[in-house]
Amino acid sequence: MALLLAAAPLLADDRATKEAELGQVRERIEALRGELNRVRRTYQSERNQLAEVETRIGQTRQHIEELDGRIAQQQEKLEQFTTERDRLEAAVDTQRSHLAAQIRAAYAMGRQERLKLLLNQEEPSRFGRVLTYYDYLHRERSRRIDALITLEQQLTEARRAVDGESEQLAALRSEEAARQVELETDRKTRQQLVAELKSELGDKGRQLKSLQQHEKELERLIKELSAVLKDIPPEAGQPFAERRGKLPWPITGGVRIAFGTERAAGGMAWQGVLLEGVAGSRVHAVAPGRVAYADWLRGYGLILILDHGDGFMSLYGHNETLLRAVGDWVDTGDVIATVGNSGGQEEDGLYFEIREQGRPSDPARWCKTVKR
Repeated sequence: MALLLAAAPLLADDRATKEAELGQVRERIEALRGELNRVRRTYQSERNQLAEVETRIGQTRQHIEELDGRIAQQQEKLEQFTTERDRLEAAVDTQRSHLAAQIRAAYAMGRQERLKLLLNQEEPSRFGRVLTYYDYLHRERSRRIDALITLEQQLTEARRAVDGESEQLAALRSEEAARQVELETDRKTRQQLVAELKSELGDKGRQLKSLQQHEKELERLIKELSAVLKDIPPEAGQPFAERRGKLPWPITGGVRIAFGTERAAGGMAWQGVLLEGVAGSRVHAVAPGRVAYADWLRGYGLILILDHGDGFMSLYGHNETLLRAVGDWVDTGDVIATVGNSGGQEEDGLYFEIREQGRPSDPARWCKTVKR
């Protein structure tokens, strides 16, 4: 016990130290994001608008997902209240039927029988028994009346609850419908912007220059993040380097473009893999780590970067939504994003990279089964 008491302040100090470190990391990464945004504002207006629209689409999709969850919960509550209301209505009907039958029976036999007994004093013992029976019937009728009153009060409350839950559900569905309209409007705007950018980058020379700028920005981001995170120790567990060949893939789709494939513009190769995916499907972390970056990045769209310690990182790009924030710890298999086509892509899919000491490494060598 004494050892536990002595250890408590140490544990508290350790937690406080980690929180302080995490706060500093978040501040430095936020400053880095601000710098990237300032650089982004120097690009053409179409790219600025694309960043804003795709970020807004991601936020709206996330909000709709949250609304879907709340609607499901509200629907479940409504069904529970409705079931209880129906049960009470049936109980009230049953109680009323019993009470009505009892009143009819008492009326049919009670008044005549009492009169006969009062006029006939030859059977006093029978008279006493019948009076006892009548007293029992009276008490039972009173009990049923009280039970009926209670049931009707409960039924009134249940009906109010059903009405209240129905109103809340209707409000949530109305909000979701409004969000869907916003989402559709932004998607049409995005489609137009992507077409304009494609037209702008019509020749291979411009495409190559644009790709080089994208990779340069990503390289800079990786370098800055590595510097920010180098002094933060990884979580306890199997080192990332020992997971080679054992990692799961972040989504189930096959490989559309493999690592090292020449880019369409020529003169450059893919530093990661492009995986086939359905928009909105879940993206999973391939290993434990901390979210080092979660924002829009030119050429990669909504991208999330996990730091796995010891100089290893995994990158997940072209997402529709980002579901984790900078500083969050995640475990293998945790959902971190959803598949999309952000970054000006025309097809849905996930861009996936693994970085070792800042250098790209073929994900197929790290994951369990080579995708086709």
